[in-house]
Amino acid sequence: MSEFRGTPHNTALPGDIARTVIMPGDPLRAKFIAENFLEDAKEFNHVRGMLGYTGTYKGKRISVMGHGMGIPSMAIYSYELFKFYDVENIIRVGSCGGYLEEMDLFDIILVEAAYSASSFARVAYGYTEDLMYPDKAITKKLEETAKEKGHFIYKGIVNSGDAFYYDPAFKETPPYPVIAGEMESFALFTNARYLGKKAACLLTISDKKDAVTTPEERQTAFKGMIEIALDSAIGL
Repeated sequence: MSEFRGTPHNTALPGDIARTVIMPGDPLRAKFIAENFLEDAKEFNHVRGMLGYTGTYKGKRISVMGHGMGIPSMAIYSYELFKFYDVENIIRVGSCGGYLEEMDLFDIILVEAAYSASSFARVAYGYTEDLMYPDKAITKKLEETAKEKGHFIYKGIVNSGDAFYYDPAFKETPPYPVIAGEMESFALFTNARYLGKKAACLLTISDKKDAVTTPEERQTAFKGMIEIALDSAIGL
């Protein structure tokens, strides 16, 4: 058997990536987390600009890597981490659009389920459900950590859509009471289910009606969510 030399999307070698990975969508947010929260962080991937780093956080070895935008991108990167790099836990730390009137920019959401009209789960694994769920234990840990750190969080179902831009005349009405919209959690939870791994998701509201955060804010201003994820990861 030939020696493993990485995947088409990740040049990391066995042992380069920790068992727990924090995954933002933006690779520059992954770089921000590595530079500002991890000690002795070392880059393990930059293929296609999808940056990945491994370091330590409060003595715990943790990796952080971007996953890109949309279900296909998340599906590729999370699958490879789970399948080829012995990653056991992935916590997505992403941005989203808030649907509830009382929500404000930078509020934090803990995902309890992800709905999608996408065909990904059926095409990839034959799953016919339109709801996918995070790991219960990690989700509970995230909620407990948020409470300990004094953060109020919303909890509920999110809509993992395929389209960022769309004709309003064809806008879908999900069959569940969704509280936010994003584009990746459904794929992450589906891969974790299929591969017998664990995944969870925290989101920060980056846009709501006419209020939108800047690219710079999306990279650097999600500190509360990032700290909740990292402090929860210590015990995994």
